[in-house]
Amino acid sequence: MEIADLGKSSGADDTINWVTASFMVAFHLGAIAALFYFSWRALAVAVFLNWIAGSLGIGMGYHRLLTHRGYKTPKWVEYFLTTCATLALEGGPIFWVATHRIHHQYSDKDGDPHSPVEGKWWAHAGWILVGKSMHHDTSTLSRYVPDLAKDKFHVFITKYHYVPMIVLGLVLLAIGGIPFVLWGVFLRTVFGLHSTWLVNSATHSWGSRRFTTRDLSTNSWWVALLSFGEGWHNNHHAHPTSARHGLAWYEVDMNWYGIWVLQKLGLARDVYRFKLPRKHEAAETVPVGSLAAVGAGEPESDLISA
Repeated sequence: MEIADLGKSSGADDTINWVTASFMVAFHLGAIAALFYFSWRALAVAVFLNWIAGSLGIGMGYHRLLTHRGYKTPKWVEYFLTTCATLALEGGPIFWVATHRIHHQYSDKDGDPHSPVEGKWWAHAGWILVGKSMHHDTSTLSRYVPDLAKDKFHVFITKYHYVPMIVLGLVLLAIGGIPFVLWGVFLRTVFGLHSTWLVNSATHSWGSRRFTTRDLSTNSWWVALLSFGEGWHNNHHAHPTSARHGLAWYEVDMNWYGIWVLQKLGLARDVYRFKLPRKHEAAETVPVGSLAAVGAGEPESDLISA
């Protein structure tokens, strides 16, 4: 299987992605239904799977490993984390990574797939439902993900990214019935989606800024708690390849703790960690209403190291 098999024709900017929209509606309805099938076991399953998909998968896998190459792992670990990420319903690795690298190149400027400059709702979820941001053609994929395009596993799992979720749903149905499916798939997925989307919307709208960057990125402690550390977004935009986003001791970063554990187990190497000078530990609160408020800053020259 080649990357040409993944390329999609780019639709118009105002075209609704009906397949995506239908799944989003269905999952939100399922999340509401889960509230009528509560059990402590189902809640525990949802919490555990949210960590698997959101932290091991999206944060440690798709984002800090595949997109920015903040650390390296054996291929089987990389593939395991990638498979975990498919359980988040955020698409396959090639499209996810391409979209995020484009975001860093054009952050809060023309070309950014999800900037709140275009509206808070657009940055949060509108960009998923309308337009072509998640439907890149082959030439775009080849330009932004040449590293993943050479890997047959990543090409394969991108094409069939929905399969692990289906398998998980069947397993949960077998061991826990409808409550496990509603909590472990539907409600858990919806919670995880909004946690990720808040990084795109909230942490480019409100919060504190430690570094002067050429975008609207901010640090948000509450988004960081929801997203396992991804909310330290200004830190991340200032130093994209740093495997650690919570740079100060008080900035809780569960994804970094996971990477640290992998390193101690000998499963992660070449871990890049930006060390914060003591004088920068305090964050500066600034208005985030316009790009003029953030200054020129330096370009993100260390977007990826692959």
